[in-house]
Amino acid sequence: MAHVRYGARTEREIAAARTASARLPEIWSTGVAALWETDPDAVAAVLPPPLKPTSRPLVRVNISEVDLPGYPLGAGSFAVAAAHAGVEGWYPLVMPMTHERALTGGREVFGEPKKLGEVTVGREGSAVRASLARHGIAFVEVRGTASGALPLPEPSRKTDFYFKFLPAVDGSGFDGDPVLVHCVRNEKVRRLERVTGDVVLRESVYDPVADLPVLRLLEITIGEKTSDQSGRVAERVDARALLPYVHQRYDDPLQIHDGPPEGSA
Repeated sequence: MAHVRYGARTEREIAAARTASARLPEIWSTGVAALWETDPDAVAAVLPPPLKPTSRPLVRVNISEVDLPGYPLGAGSFAVAAAHAGVEGWYPLVMPMTHERALTGGREVFGEPKKLGEVTVGREGSAVRASLARHGIAFVEVRGTASGALPLPEPSRKTDFYFKFLPAVDGSGFDGDPVLVHCVRNEKVRRLERVTGDVVLRESVYDPVADLPVLRLLEITIGEKTSDQSGRVAERVDARALLPYVHQRYDDPLQIHDGPPEGSA
């Protein structure tokens, strides 16, 4: 019988695939990052328990082109500062990716809130522009002028918080207990420049990041970095407490009835 590729893999084939994955070289990305202070009530409102706000209501946006072997990947993250069990880190609300391959591992293994979208990073001379877009709306745009090199930071360790869960077959909750994941990245930077500019948040019913406005812009940078990633289950969480936040993960048709807040554009 001819080899049937959907058939079961042997133990040797499974081990070979794991070994190949472990040998990936350093993968560098070119990205724009923005950091700002926002409304503390808004940050508190989007954090599912047991996550808690930190002492500062911060938002961090990363918009990157990743130099993956064989094809480039656009990758983005819009996250708020959060804390859990004495660890401070970031809780991403949406992570647009340009390829499905980047979605599946992150969502299924770590519980990352990844969605297909358009990710753009561009530079012409000193002019910098980066954006995250879905459903025809560039809901985040960072634009400005590169205005000088910055000292390279020391290698750092950063934590993101994710909730991993499976919606119930009958639509009534979850199949199994949701878990809170601590995802740790060890990051190295080889180039970093200051950008003088601004951040534009546009109204989108499916990506309502405009609810976390830029009250005080702290920094914009463009640079090149690489990182690894590992995760662990920190704890099992109360399904009833998490359920009201599940719409963050999906393009929920009910969101079209929410509408933008009064006074927004």
